[in-house]
Amino acid sequence: MKMKKSLLALCLSAGLLASIPAVSLADVNIVPQDISAAPAIPASALQQLQWTPIDQSKTQSTDLSIAGQRLSAGDITGPVAAYSVPANIGELNITLTSEVKNNGVFAPNVLVLDQNLTPAAYFPSSYFTYQEPGVMSADRLEGVIKLTPALGQQKVYLLVFTTNKDTQQTTKMLDPAKAYAKGTGNAVPDIPDPIARHTTEGLLKVKVKTSSSSSILVGPLFGSSGPGPVTVGNTAAPTTTYVAPAAVATTATVAATAPAAPAKKSEPVLSDTETYFNQAIKDAVAKGDVDKALKLLDEAERLGSTSARKTFISSVKGKG
Repeated sequence: MKMKKSLLALCLSAGLLASIPAVSLADVNIVPQDISAAPAIPASALQQLQWTPIDQSKTQSTDLSIAGQRLSAGDITGPVAAYSVPANIGELNITLTSEVKNNGVFAPNVLVLDQNLTPAAYFPSSYFTYQEPGVMSADRLEGVIKLTPALGQQKVYLLVFTTNKDTQQTTKMLDPAKAYAKGTGNAVPDIPDPIARHTTEGLLKVKVKTSSSSSILVGPLFGSSGPGPVTVGNTAAPTTTYVAPAAVATTATVAATAPAAPAKKSEPVLSDTETYFNQAIKDAVAKGDVDKALKLLDEAERLGSTSARKTFISSVKGKG
């Protein structure tokens, strides 16, 4: 796909959450401006998509099984998500999250397009790495995209999709019992970690923030040998600018900024995990630490345990 000169100077850097050990930029080894690996998508197909505007004050949630759109191009499979982001608010820090549900996860790829729907950058699925669950977050694939739109750009478009190649792969997660043991400082049990298969549908969350910090400048400006940001598209002011059609009401649902309380899992907990929590409950009761036993009970039931409560009651009664 031939890149033309444009007003959109995208200075991009790979960023992942600093609070959790993750794959480093060097390990990912991705050059976002190299769009040669991105699927070739006809302009007419892009113009037919309904681009959902993102409000930076909110987290945009999209259930692809309900709000996904169809796009037939290259190796793309399943529904896609299409977003429009204001490009006149400064540097953009865009966090894309794909949550694990029922041991399945959507492996996202992101194609960044300028205001005229010209491809400008490509982030393959390998950019979005596994992040362990936290107090208010689930197992997920996640990455932070940093973009600096050039002066004059009004919108940046993000196309999120997965491929047939992605669906043939899996993601290794952290067993909940291990996560709990690590969080409480207990010995980590030697049990196998669950595997999440890659699916064609899933739950995406997008959060846009502005940043005053500088992005890494990558590549020459206007083909010169001097340093500067890569410039993609037409340098002349466009006579017409693409206007995305308004998204229908069902295109996406917007999540409140305050996260909801974690819901109890509907799928049964792994037997090793159940055994770990039951034994931990018995040990806590035996030591007279009922508060710890209650916390273990609550965590076990949140993960889907059906025997933890019975174990707690029998242990308290001296039958455990």
